[in-house]
Amino acid sequence: EVGKEKNISKETLISALEAAMLSAAKKKLGVDADLEAKYNEDIGEIEVFKFRQIVNNVITPDTQIEFEKAKKLDPNLKLEAIGEDLGIKLDTSDFGRIAAQNARQIIIQRVRDAECSMIFKEYKNRKNELITGTVRRLERGNIFIDLGRAEAILPIKEQVSKENIRVGDRIIAYVLDVLEFTKGAQIILSRTNPNFIIKLFEQEVPEIEDGIISIKNVSREPGERSKISVYSKDNDVDPVGACVGVRGCRVQSVVQELKDEKIDIVPYDEDSATFVCNALAPAEITRVLINESEHKMQIVVPDEQISLAIGKRGQNVRLAAELTNWKIDINSESKVAQERDVAFIEFESIKILNKLQIQTLYNHGLKMLSELSTLDADFLASLPGFEKNKVKNIINIAKLKCEEEKKQQIKLKQRSKQEAKDLLLTERLNKNPKLFIKNLTILTNTEKSTLLSKGYNTLIDICFDKDNIEFHNDLKLSFEKINQLKLLTKKLLENLK
Repeated sequence: EVGKEKNISKETLISALEAAMLSAAKKKLGVDADLEAKYNEDIGEIEVFKFRQIVNNVITPDTQIEFEKAKKLDPNLKLEAIGEDLGIKLDTSDFGRIAAQNARQIIIQRVRDAECSMIFKEYKNRKNELITGTVRRLERGNIFIDLGRAEAILPIKEQVSKENIRVGDRIIAYVLDVLEFTKGAQIILSRTNPNFIIKLFEQEVPEIEDGIISIKNVSREPGERSKISVYSKDNDVDPVGACVGVRGCRVQSVVQELKDEKIDIVPYDEDSATFVCNALAPAEITRVLINESEHKMQIVVPDEQISLAIGKRGQNVRLAAELTNWKIDINSESKVAQERDVAFIEFESIKILNKLQIQTLYNHGLKMLSELSTLDADFLASLPGFEKNKVKNIINIAKLKCEEEKKQQIKLKQRSKQEAKDLLLTERLNKNPKLFIKNLTILTNTEKSTLLSKGYNTLIDICFDKDNIEFHNDLKLSFEKINQLKLLTKKLLENLK
């Protein structure tokens, strides 16, 4: 009855009973006793035997027995039996309550272990399948599901955040993994895994199960939106139409199970550009520029379609990129036109390039002189319109122009730094009233008035005026006083810095 109820073999149960009785006997007689437990099928009973060696003179009574006493137990014994072991059946009713309790625990544990092993063997073959169960309890965000003969766990990270699952709900999930532990088997489920959608479509679309239609890839943001790419081996079977079903009945069944998660069914195409365009639907694509080396595509769409192509929070382009395994960069026509104008201006600075060559460079993804300067000469020579004996000259001119641009940038950066320092110094000076002309003690009031009338209000004005002759002519000050004034000004400003 136990075997049938728990689906455990008779041999396993008998082994558990034998181990339990042997343990109980050792509790009673000690661990050193030579004992053996055997199931007697004829009488339906576990018999426990204690083995003792047959000897003439007993030294250790627990492990030895005299031949005469042994002959009383087994009249068929002969003298040749001396030295052999005699099994003496024990009365198990004498083992006592503690030994019985110990035996009970061993039986329960052995049955539980056997049950867990059976569950593991049964469910390990159901990995990557769908399974249905009833929600039994919720603990720390994890959901425990009753599968009938086993219990599974739906971890919090494998749950769709928007779903409201309650105790008693019937739930379908994907068997992510089956693990075996000492305490038993653990069945881990998922409702966020992309394969969950594939299995749901396999249930709803017979053509997928028959192998006529295959799902190439899935990209998913659980609870929000998913994209699946489908391909038909039969030209007469429309893969998208088969997955949608009559009036959308098939896809709607999947959507309902996913609690209204949106699903885009994308026709797979061997041509990467066509596949990417299909994945970005419903946006209209104007042009596709492919960069094979970086495995990247630049998609050009009309200005009014840019938000549709990108999607809410970038969701559409993100899912399309994951589905197609291509890096996708979406730009509007106006932005691309602007980039093209900038690129043409850059390349037109190299006078030996004609318009056709510039267009060729742009068509191959080159937009800046810095990209042209690092280009391989053999690759440039392979482009249409470029002569092999001229490509090195083109690249060298590009390098020179890039170096000149870098020098200009360095000068501009230094100049900007100096201007920033001067502005900071002026700000600090203006906040310090002691550093104005009127506070210079080495000047007379008349000389101060002359300086102020000529526009010299602060020490920084004097410091920046480096021409002593012009200073002398303007202010009618002696060269000695001018030098004293400049030294003092410089010292004060340095302290200020």
